[in-house]
Amino acid sequence: MKDYIEFYQILLQLNMNIKETKKSIIQAGRKAVDELIKVAEEKIITNTEDDVSADRLKNAAATKKLAIFDAFEILNRIQEEQNLLDGKTPEETKKTVFRGFAEGRSK
Repeated sequence: MKDYIEFYQILLQLNMNIKETKKSIIQAGRKAVDELIKVAEEKIITNTEDDVSADRLKNAAATKKLAIFDAFEILNRIQEEQNLLDGKTPEETKKTVFRGFAEGRSK
């Protein structure tokens, strides 16, 4: 019986460590989203004498798009993990799916 109680205490300690680690990861994820927002807000054309070729503009726009989609993906995962930490089941949470124009209107 004593071994069982010690084992159970160890499991509880591990569970608390996992929860604290997940909370730290959530905080880091929020910081990452803030950095991605900064990338997305940067101007593409800065009115400098640098070469503003079509390829550079296209790459800059693609980078911004990727930053925005990554931020949304991170936010969705943060919400999922936060719901798990709060004890909510997946059925209790509303699933938000970001779809394009055509996907949202197709049946």
